[in-house]
Parts: sequence; C-alpha cells; structure tokens
Amino acid sequence: MIEAMWIWGAIGLILLALEMATGTFYILWFGIAAICVSIALWVFPTMPVAMQFAMYAALSLGSLAIWKLHYKKTETHSRIGQAQGEEIGRVGIMIEAAGPHQNGKIRFTQGLMGSREWVAISSQPIEAGSDATVIAVEGNALRVTKL
Repeated sequence: MIEAMWIWGAIGLILLALEMATGTFYILWFGIAAICVSIALWVFPTMPVAMQFAMYAALSLGSLAIWKLHYKKTETHSRIGQAQGEEIGRVGIMIEAAGPHQNGKIRFTQGLMGSREWVAISSQPIEAGSDATVIAVEGNALRVTKL
C-alpha cells in the first residue's frame, strides 16, 4: 500500500499543477499545505489521520486567509509599456467634428496607445481641422476639449 506521505505529496503536486494552469493563486495555498503535510509525515511517520486532516485544513485555510488580507490588487486592466496618464494633455487634430450629441475622430502625429486615430468625445462643439487636447480616456474613446 502507498504511504500517506506520498499520497499527500501527490495531492500537493496535482494542486500546484492546477494552479499553474489557472493562475488564480487560490489553489496554490491548498497545494502548499498538502506538501507541508507530506513533509510532516516524513518527519513524524506515525501521525494520526485526523491530525493530518486537521493540519491540512489549518494550513490551507490559514495561509489563504493571510494572503487575502495582505494582497492588494492595484489595477484592473493592463497598461503594459505606458506610463500612467501619459495620454492626458496630448494635442491632436480633429478629423471629424465632435460635440455633445455626436462623436468625432481625432488624429495624432505620433501614435497614442498604439493608434494614430481615436474616437473623440466632447461636451462642447469642436470643428474638423481644429486642435484638441485629451483630458480623459473613457473606454475605447478619448474625451477631448478644444485647444
């Protein structure tokens, strides 16, 4: 029969492999706890089964709770390769008029966030051909104001 130490080790490795496949960081703590129980069984081979399960529960739930208390997610979307707020203040030329009731288009001489042309939203009328400044990013559009 397979020793309990190897069973806990296999469970731990399976859970760590699942964590690598999902990348959620939740399964990680359960896998580490199972490996810790396996190591404890290597050191104390006569540990009762009830103690193994109690140790596993305490380690996995305790480490998960500690991680949740200290983990702070700072941003919900990725802005790889950009400084925060780099697009604010950039000046472009309106190629389609924009106003409170219609979206326009703005073009930049140098690409902004990977594109030269963007949908422009404005609360004031801005004619085509005039300069405009970016004041905010709203989804896939730029909020602009007349320069």
